[in-house]
Amino acid sequence: MKFVDEAWIDVAAGDGGNGCASFRHEKFREFGGPDGGDGGRGGHVWAEADPNLNTLVDFRYARRHEAQRGEHGRGSDQYGAKGADLVLRMPVGTIIRDADSGELLGELLAPGQRLLLAKGGDGGLGNLHFKSSTNRAPRQRTLGKPGERRRLHLELKVLADVGLLGMPNAGKSTLIAAVSNARPKIADYPFTTLHPNLGVVRVGPQQSFVIADVPGLIEGAAEGAGLGHQFLRHLQRTRLLLHLVDVAPFDESVDPVAQARAIVAELKKYDPQLAAKPRWLVLNKLDMVPADEREARVRDVVRRLRFKGPVYAVSALTREGLEPLMRDIHQWLAAQRQAEAPAPVDPRFDAARAGTDTPAPAGPAADDPRFRP
Repeated sequence: MKFVDEAWIDVAAGDGGNGCASFRHEKFREFGGPDGGDGGRGGHVWAEADPNLNTLVDFRYARRHEAQRGEHGRGSDQYGAKGADLVLRMPVGTIIRDADSGELLGELLAPGQRLLLAKGGDGGLGNLHFKSSTNRAPRQRTLGKPGERRRLHLELKVLADVGLLGMPNAGKSTLIAAVSNARPKIADYPFTTLHPNLGVVRVGPQQSFVIADVPGLIEGAAEGAGLGHQFLRHLQRTRLLLHLVDVAPFDESVDPVAQARAIVAELKKYDPQLAAKPRWLVLNKLDMVPADEREARVRDVVRRLRFKGPVYAVSALTREGLEPLMRDIHQWLAAQRQAEAPAPVDPRFDAARAGTDTPAPAGPAADDPRFRP
């Protein structure tokens, strides 16, 4: 399936039905009075996050989406039915903006989350609402209000815990295929990866995290060179970046340290906040280096880069060093989530604030006025 992470669509909520001006006509009731019903509300347009979707390709070709209008009111006190709501299913991680004003309408960050895109118009009032002691035969009614219409810009940023960085052919696709259930295309030429790939890494029972692989970056990517600049947005939601460096390039004239510095420079040009994310250095293709030269090669790259963070030497092809790397990533992510979790609240304070009938705790705290219901 073609990967599409940006689309423009037009949405239109349903118009409200018109109110009815009618009078009761029944046998033996000469002055039955007004009986015109109200019009129904127009249907809303909703966006719903669907975890089974991973692209916006459905909105690339179907760009006009309209909800059903409300029915008109009828006589005999019959109200018009409201129009059916329209639900647009989008991938988790979609950002929705008003294309004309640039206003951020919201983000779909959790499966099943809903966001109102356009509100349906209210139905008009029938003439039964206008009767009074001085106006017993009202002929007034109101028309239904039009539904909202908007032009929207949809942008998809995949939700992943870890993002892979590196030059083309650094071994990113091989690594994600080795540690997760992702099966990206792998070949011996640059730009094999043409769109982001997501994989779930399982390190134990009910212990996993999501890793994302984006197309390789080259120098000038922030200005539009290559493919990676189109997908750098997908790394903005990650918590951790793994910077893969090929320590055994086919061309001996290529300097891995210069390539690594070029990647960092492109990140800073594209988004300083993205460049400031925690970044670990992963020296890949260790199997291509003679065993007696590996340690010296690793020390030389780290020394020249002046890298202060965690460093791992691995081989994605033979899976050497991947298990401790994945285990350390999981532990780091767990620590980050724990640090961001809100502090637990003492239920005794909750009972005191809510004024419930929960008995005050026994012991010395029983005399504390904070714990009295």
